Amino acid sequence: MTPIAKSGRPVDEITLDALRSGALTAEDVRIHPATLERQAQVAETHGNPQLAANFRRAAELTDLPDERVMAIYEALRPGRSAVAELMALADELESLGAPVNAALVREAAAAYADRGLAR
Repeated sequence: MTPIAKSGRPVDEITLDALRSGALTAEDVRIHPATLERQAQVAETHGNPQLAANFRRAAELTDLPDERVMAIYEALRPGRSAVAELMALADELESLGAPVNAALVREAAAAYADRGLAR
């Protein structure tokens, strides 16, 4: 599989010349979820399941606006969210087709509750 940008453009077409000519868009420099899945497969092949899981979570988030991704990151910082808020976030992620991220947020909510790290 040839890596592709979020726009669908093959990465070998993303060059400095294309940038200088104005032929590229912002979507041309965003990663495609299929590329992240391929990276996850390579990580698994090389015995790194944690990295593979990170790539899969990232793939699920590629369709979200950057601001929403940063808000999720902020919500997951210890002391920033109540357990109920994290559970609502997990439900939202599930509804957006991000079940791997939803599971991570639920796991964080349980850990924060057990360790007194929730707001």
